Amino acid sequence: MRYRVVHKTEYSYAQPVALCHNEAHLQPRSFERQRCIDHKLDIDPVPESVSEREDFFGNPVCYFAVQHSHKRLAVTATSEVEIQNGTLPPVTLPARPWEETAARLREDLSPAVLDARQFALDSPSVSPAPEIARYSEQTFRPGRPLIEAVRALMESIYRDFVYDPGFSTVATPLAVVFEHRRGVCQDFAHLALACLRSQGLAARYVSGYLETLPPPGGEKLIGADASHAWFSVFEPELGWLDFDPTNNQTPAERHITLAWGRDYSDITPLKGVIYGGGSHHTTVSVEVTALSSP
Repeated sequence: MRYRVVHKTEYSYAQPVALCHNEAHLQPRSFERQRCIDHKLDIDPVPESVSEREDFFGNPVCYFAVQHSHKRLAVTATSEVEIQNGTLPPVTLPARPWEETAARLREDLSPAVLDARQFALDSPSVSPAPEIARYSEQTFRPGRPLIEAVRALMESIYRDFVYDPGFSTVATPLAVVFEHRRGVCQDFAHLALACLRSQGLAARYVSGYLETLPPPGGEKLIGADASHAWFSVFEPELGWLDFDPTNNQTPAERHITLAWGRDYSDITPLKGVIYGGGSHHTTVSVEVTALSSP
């Protein structure tokens, strides 16, 4: 499946901004199941400095600086992505208890397992609290196969938490989300990470996009799509397996991966610092267009 993704972000400032430095995670990464065919970043006003690199996790990053006065900043990322086979795990899954996976993560010295260990630790937005650990114990019962337990956790979050776009922001603590049982995809991914890490498992945060389909007989609205987030859990024999607790499904052809890290703070789509500006207003729109069918 091939998609075109247009991600637009615009900042409007009450006062002129004299200088801004920015970092963008807006180019979809390429890996075994996905290939970024083309990517273009349009920035208005035109920056004086632009550079590209890969971050610690292998995600493409663009740095840019606008060094003259402006009251508006618009960043448009246009990408063309090909999804090879979705991100579904193999049909035959190992039935090893999840405790065995946690033990192997502690003891195995192979490169893949050593790399995965960093995702079993606390991170800036994910610190497992006792009440979250107790919540995860409902699904991670002794002897239960890993994949079965992770699927049960995904279903529990989908069932127990309400999707409420007006409840949280990027700064809302996970404890508040857990207490009120409300949030958005970012919150549910963070909650799943906290649950898994509380059991000694490696789990990473995945940002991306999800193609939405128009209602029967209707046309798809431009900008109706949105950024999305889900999580991956590490299984030593199979690698990283994706799960989407917001939609209670295993990501496949309609999930487009942008980047992955320990949590949202590692791979914020667009962040930076400004000098001046005063109050500001931000608008974000995403358009995902299917260019070919499976």
